[in-house]
Amino acid sequence: MEVEPQRTLTYSWGALGVDTIVTWTLTPTGSGTHLRMEQSGFRADQQQAYHGARAGWPRFLAKFDEVLARLD
Repeated sequence: MEVEPQRTLTYSWGALGVDTIVTWTLTPTGSGTHLRMEQSGFRADQQQAYHGARAGWPRFLAKFDEVLARLD
């Protein structure tokens, strides 16, 4: 949906009737880069999907940290 090199990546995420938007944002800091991920667009009747994403993303991001640590 949107790419701003070295700053933002936005794409649609659809699964099991849930259509959302995921945005990754990179922000330079004094000691590196801050990575922010946001998933938006859940409808009020999609609480189960919202809570599933809320539980799943932290696990994914923890593994992502492990992969990045191996690159050093």
